[in-house]
This record gives sequence, C-alpha cells and structure tokens, in this order.
Amino acid sequence: MATASAPEATRATPPAPPSVHVRAVVTWIAIFPLVALGLSIMAPLAADWHPVLRALVLTAVIVPLAVYVVVPRLLQLYVRIRRSR
Repeated sequence: MATASAPEATRATPPAPPSVHVRAVVTWIAIFPLVALGLSIMAPLAADWHPVLRALVLTAVIVPLAVYVVVPRLLQLYVRIRRSR
C-alpha cells in the first residue's frame, strides 16, 4: 500500500548553503585571529624553531580548531542573521 506524501508546498526545503564567497570570508574571519593569537602565544616558545616547524605546529592546532569549532559557529551566526532580515 502506498503512503500519501505531503504536497510539495508543505515540505520544508532546506536553506540554500552560503555562497563560496561568504564561506571564504567566514573562513578568513575565523583563521586570521586564530593565527594572530597562535603566533603571539608561540613566539616565546618557538623563537629558535625553524619557520617550517613553527608553521607545522601552528597549522596543526589552528586548522582543526577552525574547521570543527569556529567556522561552523560563524556559519550558524551568519544563517541566523540572514533569516532575521
């Protein structure tokens, strides 16, 4: 027996994802302060380190933090702001 499906008009359509430009700006807004803060915190500890090692350690912390925590929260904030307009 077939089940009746809801009419197209009553189905909830998911919101369109933010454009690539919005995602790029949101990512930059997340990354820049994290890198600035990370460099400031690492400066006394890593002054004698090779620059590539400093970059490796910094990005090993910053990238997961940005991808899994900061960017999703900023995108949620962006969506809430968009919906309120």
